Amino acid sequence: MSIPAPTRMRSRDVVRVGGAGLRSRPLRVFLSALGIAIGIAAMLGVVGISASSREDLNRQLAALGTNLLKVSPGQTMFGESSHLPAEAEGMIGQISPVTAVTAIGTTSAHVYRNERIPEGQTGSIAVTATRLDLIQDVGAALVSGSWLNAATERYPAVVLGAKAADRLGVVAAGPDQRVWLGGQWFTVVGVLGPAPLAPEVDTAALVGWPVAEQRLGFDGYPTTVFARAREESVTAVRDVLAATANPAHPDEVEVSRPSDALAAKQATDATLNALLLGLGGVALIVGGVGVANTMVISVLERRAEIGLRRSLGATRGQIRLQFLAESLLLSAIGGVGGVVLGIGVTSLYATFQGWPSIVPLWAMLGGFVATLVIGGIAGFYPAVRAARMSPTEALAAP
Repeated sequence: MSIPAPTRMRSRDVVRVGGAGLRSRPLRVFLSALGIAIGIAAMLGVVGISASSREDLNRQLAALGTNLLKVSPGQTMFGESSHLPAEAEGMIGQISPVTAVTAIGTTSAHVYRNERIPEGQTGSIAVTATRLDLIQDVGAALVSGSWLNAATERYPAVVLGAKAADRLGVVAAGPDQRVWLGGQWFTVVGVLGPAPLAPEVDTAALVGWPVAEQRLGFDGYPTTVFARAREESVTAVRDVLAATANPAHPDEVEVSRPSDALAAKQATDATLNALLLGLGGVALIVGGVGVANTMVISVLERRAEIGLRRSLGATRGQIRLQFLAESLLLSAIGGVGGVVLGIGVTSLYATFQGWPSIVPLWAMLGGFVATLVIGGIAGFYPAVRAARMSPTEALAAP
């Protein structure tokens, strides 16, 4: 009498048998899957938050433009502070690819919430003379009140930058909102939102150029000149700005591109992201160790089951496949949970920061595939160990 060949397990049977093994130990399965989920969520969260931050930066630059150049005084050859000529703004405006020029000038005055504040508590707020076209040229926006005009630039009126308004405790502009500026009262006519391309504006109390010269002892020298150039000519304009702004001493002029500073910040953040990705990878490996531990203990606890299945005709390959399927299913559960958790963390953080929420598809697929690979590696040894047990050895185990 011939012995029938062992029945080959179908894919559905493999999943069913593997799932039955996991259902018998729900708490242990949950804890092992949680380790995998935390690792995947950490990695996916880092990638998603980084991508969301990058997209927000790209949108900012698209809205603000990358063609803004900033000219400021440097130092003399003796290490002393220099200043831009009073004509620098006009000379820069003569460069043909330059489409807009504006300037600000720092005064020696200070601003306080009222006249009773001690002089030393300036809050690091600069009182700055400004041209009327500053707001549109640097991409700033009002959140309250109005910008200076041809009338208010000659009177004690002030527009506060975002941080300056916060430090002075001014929530909104209005005729009853006044600050003690340069030893006299100035009415707050406007409050600006953040200006990413001109951070010096955020901490400034902005007054008109004429009133700064008449009432605050301003010398008329611009401390920063902002110039917009045609996109295709930005590099060429940048190369000639120093010599144009100060022909006598071009070496005493500093020229920068504010959008480069934002890009540099993004590059700095990338270093931190790499560190966090490494920590996520460690968490994922720890989760894999948890899967391996669960499967090894499972093999030891289920020796009687293994022996019974072997005695009923199950082959070593089928036993090996059963335990490998359990390991892969356990990892897949953790992977799916980690992807969902990572998307949730990214969405919450991006929403809190006001960013667009972006989780790259490759990161989700890559994270899930990584869990299956780790699950396969973690479950390989326990599966092989289970398959090597003989029926008599397994059934005789206590």
